[in-house]
Amino acid sequence: MDPLGAPSQFVDIDSLPGWSDAYEVKQLDSHQNSVEKAQVDVRSPFPYRKDINAKIILWKGDVALLNCTAIVNTSNESLTDKNPVSESIFMHAGPDLKDELQKLKGCRTGEAKLTKGFNLAARFIIHTVGPKYKSRYRTAAESSLYSCYRNVLQLAKEQAMCSVGFCVINSLKRCYPLEDATHIALRTVRRFLEIHGETLEKVVFAVSELEEATYQKLLPLYFPRSLEEEIQSLPYLPADIGNAEGEPVVPERQIRITEKPGAPDDASDEEGLEADLSFIGSHAFARMEGDVDKQRRLILQGQLSEAALQKQHQRNYNRWLCQARAEDLSDIASLKALYQTGVDNCGRTVMVVVGRNIPVTLIDMEKALLYFIHVMDHIAVKEYVLVYFHTLTNDYNQLDSNFLKKLYDVVDAKYKRNLKALYFVHPTFRSKVSAWFFTTFTVSGLKDKIHYVESLQQLFTAIPPEQIDLPPFVLEYDARENGPYYSSYPPSPDL
Repeated sequence: MDPLGAPSQFVDIDSLPGWSDAYEVKQLDSHQNSVEKAQVDVRSPFPYRKDINAKIILWKGDVALLNCTAIVNTSNESLTDKNPVSESIFMHAGPDLKDELQKLKGCRTGEAKLTKGFNLAARFIIHTVGPKYKSRYRTAAESSLYSCYRNVLQLAKEQAMCSVGFCVINSLKRCYPLEDATHIALRTVRRFLEIHGETLEKVVFAVSELEEATYQKLLPLYFPRSLEEEIQSLPYLPADIGNAEGEPVVPERQIRITEKPGAPDDASDEEGLEADLSFIGSHAFARMEGDVDKQRRLILQGQLSEAALQKQHQRNYNRWLCQARAEDLSDIASLKALYQTGVDNCGRTVMVVVGRNIPVTLIDMEKALLYFIHVMDHIAVKEYVLVYFHTLTNDYNQLDSNFLKKLYDVVDAKYKRNLKALYFVHPTFRSKVSAWFFTTFTVSGLKDKIHYVESLQQLFTAIPPEQIDLPPFVLEYDARENGPYYSSYPPSPDL
C-alpha cells in the first residue's frame, strides 16, 4: 500500500499512448491521396487493421509495474531464473509468489502457467519458459518460442482476461537473437488478434531501452498504421511468416507421421524412398525427409515417389517465394496489372489481372512471375477467384503459353486447390481457342474453372459492382460494345 498522498509506482495501461496514437498525429492531409492510390497495389499478409492496432501498446518500462489483468514472467524450467524481469516481479509481488511457484512443480519450455499477482497491480502472472538458442537447432527454438507466446495468449483467452503485459520472453541468458525473436513475438500476437481479437482489449509490449529500437523497427511490418505504411513495410517481411496462426513452418524438416506409428506405410509411398530412409529406422517418428541430394538424383532418374516429388516442389516454391520477397519489384507493381479488390457473392477474395497493362515484350517476365508469387502467396491460402480483363489487349500483351505453363508448375498446390473461378472478360475468338488448347493439352484441372464473360453485366451477377475496381478503359469498351449498363459506375483511379 502506498503512503497516503504518495503517487503509485504502478502504471495504468489506459494512461499509455497506443501504437497508432503518435503516428496519427504526424499524418498530413497531403498523404491521403497517395494512400488511396496504394490501395490497388499488393496487400501485405498483415494488412492495415485499425481495430487491431487500437489494442497494441509499446511501452519502455518494467513489466512488473503494469496495472493490467496479467503480466508475463520469463523464467527457466524450475521457475527460479534470476533475470531482471523475474527479479523485479518477485520483488514487487512479495514472498507469497515463491511459495505458490513451488506448488507448480516447474514449467516446461514453451508452456505457460498461471499464478496470482499478489502485491502487483496485475491480478495474475503468466509464467513461461523460453528456449535456449543454438543455431543448428533453430527450427526447434522457433517453434518453442512461438509456443510461449501462443500459450500465454491462449491462457489469457481461457481465463477471460482483458489485457496482457508481455515482457521480452527471450532472455539474454538464453542467447536468442533479439530481432529473430521479435518477429515471432509480433506475428504470433497479430495472428491471435486476427482470430480471437474480441477476447482481448489490450496487449502491451514492455521493453527495455536495449529492446525498444528493434520493436519500433519491426512493429510496422505486423501492425501497419496506415495503408501507406503497410505497403512501405511489405518488402521487409521475412521469407518465413509462419502459418495462419504465426507458427513457423519449415516443410523440409517436418516429421512424416503415419496413422499407425511403427507400422509400415503404404507401399506406393515407400518405393522411392525406402533405400534412403532405411538407415534412419522404420519407426514413423524417425522418418525424416532423407538426403536431399539423393532425392534430386532420383528425380532425374524418375524413381522418386509422389510424396517426395511434392516435397521437392514445395522446396522449389519456397525458394521462389524467398526471392520474391527479397527482390525490388516496384517496376512490376507500377504497371497495376495485378491487384486485390473486394469479394464475390460467396465471400471469396477477388484478384484482378489487367491484360492490357502487361507489356510482355518490354518487361522481365521472371520478375513478373516473382511479383505474382509475392502478391498471391497469402491470398491463395483461402478460396479466391481471378478476373482477367482481356479487353483491348494486342500482340504485345499476350502472355506466352510457356510462361503460363512455368507459372502453373512453380506455384504451390494451394493456388490450384483454392482457385474457385477464373472470369475471362471480353474474350476474343482467338483467345478462347488458345485457352482451350492450353487447358486441354498443357495443364489439367483448370478448364472447368474458366468462365467466359462477354459483358460487365454478366460479371456483376457473380461479383457485385461495388466489390471490383474497374479500369476506365474497360468500362468505356463495355459501354460501347454492350450498351451503357453501369457505365456511370465510378472507375478506380489511376488504373
